[in-house]
Amino acid sequence: MQATAYTYDPESRSGSVLLDDGTPLPYDTAAFDAGGLRLLRPGQRVRIETEGEGDGLRITLVTLQTL
Repeated sequence: MQATAYTYDPESRSGSVLLDDGTPLPYDTAAFDAGGLRLLRPGQRVRIETEGEGDGLRITLVTLQTL
């Protein structure tokens, strides 16, 4: 799934993305670290992996979108 980086806190290595429908979805340190990134800038296009659904939807991986 693709999304756009919305917020990023370099101290906690967590933040949020905006899904393509505009819905914000937070990610935690574990999801950020799983992607192997060092930093993330708002507006960057990212690829995310999720688990669960509805209110239980959570991001398990955040990495940069590559073509």
